[in-house]
Amino acid sequence: MKTKIIKRYSELIRLHTAEERFQYLKLPGSIGESTFGFSRYLNQSFYMSKEWRKFRREMILRDNGCDMGLPDREIPKGGKIVLHHINPLTMDDIEEQGEALFDPENVICVSDRTHNAIHYGDISLLATGPIIRRPNDTCPWKQ
Repeated sequence: MKTKIIKRYSELIRLHTAEERFQYLKLPGSIGESTFGFSRYLNQSFYMSKEWRKFRREMILRDNGCDMGLPDREIPKGGKIVLHHINPLTMDDIEEQGEALFDPENVICVSDRTHNAIHYGDISLLATGPIIRRPNDTCPWKQ
């Protein structure tokens, strides 16, 4: 029997860097791997519900609309904010309206790009900050 590891928002926010938070959140997915297969309509109808939209707004406010809840990683205005379930949902969670659906300890705000990085376990997909330029840094013989 496989032991299920439960990750929590309160543990995640103790990590200070984007890389640490990414390592905590990443999932061993692969491109093209289906989510809910032919039962995808279940989670899609859930994400359209009034209860979900209210909960989502509350969690965006909690995280100040920041990627992985990091204050220095604001998701740009107009950018897609995804409310990521830290512990992936199952069909049973959706069908039985399990507590994992609306548990603030099981969600974090992320950008669409970060969400893909988490699901594919690929840190290279994470957005990087601006490059800090220094005098002559593009001229190797002047360094």
